[in-house]
Parts: sequence; C-alpha cells; structure tokens
Amino acid sequence: MTDGSDELPLFSTVSGDQAPTKETRDRLRPDSSLSAAINAWGETLEKTGKSIHTVKAFTADLRLLAKYVGAGQDINAIGTHDLKNFLDWMLNKRNVSCSPKTYARRVTSIKAFFRWLQETNILLEDPATAVPQESVLSPLPEVLTSEEVHAVLEEADAMRFGEKPDARYYTLLSLLLHTGIKKSECLSIHLNHIDLYAPDGPVLFIRYSDVRKRYRERKLPLETSWISNYREYLTQFSLRDLLFPYSPRRLEYMLEDIGKAAQLKKHLSFNMCRWTSALKDYLAGMDKNKIRQKLGLSKIQWREVGNKLDRLAVQAQSETGQ
Repeated sequence: MTDGSDELPLFSTVSGDQAPTKETRDRLRPDSSLSAAINAWGETLEKTGKSIHTVKAFTADLRLLAKYVGAGQDINAIGTHDLKNFLDWMLNKRNVSCSPKTYARRVTSIKAFFRWLQETNILLEDPATAVPQESVLSPLPEVLTSEEVHAVLEEADAMRFGEKPDARYYTLLSLLLHTGIKKSECLSIHLNHIDLYAPDGPVLFIRYSDVRKRYRERKLPLETSWISNYREYLTQFSLRDLLFPYSPRRLEYMLEDIGKAAQLKKHLSFNMCRWTSALKDYLAGMDKNKIRQKLGLSKIQWREVGNKLDRLAVQAQSETGQ
C-alpha cells in the first residue's frame, strides 16, 4: 500500500481528440521530428486544462520513446514494430525497474499521443492502434494465514511471561493486526492519542502534523483484549509520551523476533500486518469504503489496493477450498 500522495490514475483520461492550435498545426507535418511533436502535444494538453503533473508524466513517457527511436526521427517513419520493440526494451532490456503501473501508463501515453496525431490529420495512420492496452498486474503482497496469525500472536503473548517479561511484542503486533496502521503512523502515536474511556469503547486517534495529510486522520476502535496488555506495557516501561519510543529498525527487529519464535517461513513486517488486517476485514464482509477509510487511503489510492484485496480474497478462498 502506497504511502505517497495521490498518484496519476492508471488510465488517465487523456484523449486523442484535443485539437491543436493553428500555430501548432502549421508547424507540425508528417515528417516533423518526434521531439517537435511531443512538445506540441504537451502544449495542447496544457491548453485543454490538464494538470501540470499529468502533462509532465505523459510527455516524459514520450521522451523515453524518443530516446529509444531517436528524437529527430520523423513521426511518419515510426511504425507499430518500433513501438512494440520499445515496450519490450523498456520492460525487459533497459535494466531499469519499470513497475506495472508505470508500464501501463506509458502504453496509455503512446496510444493517446499517436491517436492525437491521426485524429488531427497530422498522420494518416495510427501506428499505436495495434499496441495492446495491457494491464500488467503487480504482484500480490504476502499475508498471514489465520493459522499464522494465531501462531505469531501466541508467541508474542508468551513473551509477556518469559524469564524477562516483555509486553512490548504483543502490544505492537496485536495493534498492527487489528488496526492495519502503517509504520510511520505507529511511530507517531502519543499516549494521549489513546482514549480508553471513549463513549463507544476504547479508540486510537491517528494524527498528522502535516496539514496536507490531515485527510488521513481517523479514529480506530481498539480491541478490549488489547487494553490489559497495554496497561501492563505502560507499567513495565514507564512511558511518558510516545507509545513506541524506539527507532523504526528496533520495531522491525521486534516483529522479526516474533516471526522467528513462531518458526514463520515468511518475513513478518509492518506491511504484512497491514495487508493481513485489511484482508481479514474484507473477508469478514466489511464495506469496502469503510476499509479504505480505516486504512487512511484516498479514493485514487484505493483503486490499486482494492484490486489487490479482490485478488487476495480469491486466492485465500481457493486455498481454503471455500
């Protein structure tokens, strides 16, 4: 699950029918260079109200094509085979990672660009028509099975009663699996963000100091079973401000320790706990919009996350024979 801001939609609505200005039409011909055509398309996108981020992303995709076929190449000399060879080079031979989302957007950019050239009569034929608009599925995140969830929680709970009793492990793990919060959010929890006496039951407030991220703030219910361990944890470590006053790496080590103690073959991590929590809610029938809000995701971010949860659910149900 991405932690970044809203990203460009996978298939942005950049249509090919934006009419170029007379000035643009006068300076573009079938034998104009690819570089000149890209500049003209960028200007047209700006004038039709596309955001600067969209314009930059789509023209950057075309400039990568120009790097491959040559910026001075005549646009009417670029064929379907050139475009397919470029996509194969970008995906398999460039030696630079290209995510499924980036690949899909670049296909969209190419198709929108050449469709624009044809529909505005600068080119007679569109060489990108035969390029398939494939949606390359990104790999699914690894999650815990219900048996593995039970195993890691059991080990974390056992650490409370060892030779050196330590309630941190269960406090951390149980919180992550129930709330699905991110590592950065976990590290920012102050003790006053936890209200054990809220009218509707104990809650955790997720706060952001950055005003641009205030839309991610939310109130999450806490499990009653977590409260006694939380109080035990407070007593053991005499906390004053932060719930987890440790470095990110220290908390990662704690999760790794739990995974090893449970003889887990998977690498227990914050991200795994977050996806496991979301999938559990999904399989339990929670409304998708409520899951999105619980995770603190925008509607744009949810597109990819929701798709992956759909696929994870199918995978989980096939593994259990349901």
